[in-house]
Amino acid sequence: MSRLKDKYHSEVMPSMIKEFGYESIMAVPRIKKVTLNMGLGEAIQNIKILDSGVEELTMVAGQKAVVTKARKSIASFKLREGMPIGCMVTLRREKMFDFLDKLFNAVLARVRDFRGLSDKGFDGRGNCSIGIKEFIVFPEIDYDKIDKMKGLNISIVTTAKTDTEGLFLLKHLGMPFRN
Repeated sequence: MSRLKDKYHSEVMPSMIKEFGYESIMAVPRIKKVTLNMGLGEAIQNIKILDSGVEELTMVAGQKAVVTKARKSIASFKLREGMPIGCMVTLRREKMFDFLDKLFNAVLARVRDFRGLSDKGFDGRGNCSIGIKEFIVFPEIDYDKIDKMKGLNISIVTTAKTDTEGLFLLKHLGMPFRN
């Protein structure tokens, strides 16, 4: 069992039942999935950027990245419907907990001038979104092989009904928020 999953069952669930007064264990919010998304708009001119982005995201996630395509044409961006413009990975179960453990303990500490995440990244339903500007903070990425700096969006989807429940869940799992 993952270290973070064990912490969820042994520490976070009892503290959430005590804090919010849930009647059943099944009512306690949990993390459903983690989605990693990398938008590569430059892939319109240079398809090699897309290939390197897919390869790097696969290394970081530990799961094969899927190429995303444009849904509609936008003439001012020289974009046609169906053109590849990014890549994404959806993590669930053990891989999700392993990635979150790595994110909370190793990756965010390597971000330059990091003072904690803002609690304004919640959407009103307990889901949290994080944006990382420099992809090189992940330990799997070799800095010498990077051709272009890329950003990464991380969405953590929970079963929490409110932002306070989602914040409580992620804070007690070890996500570093600002005070």
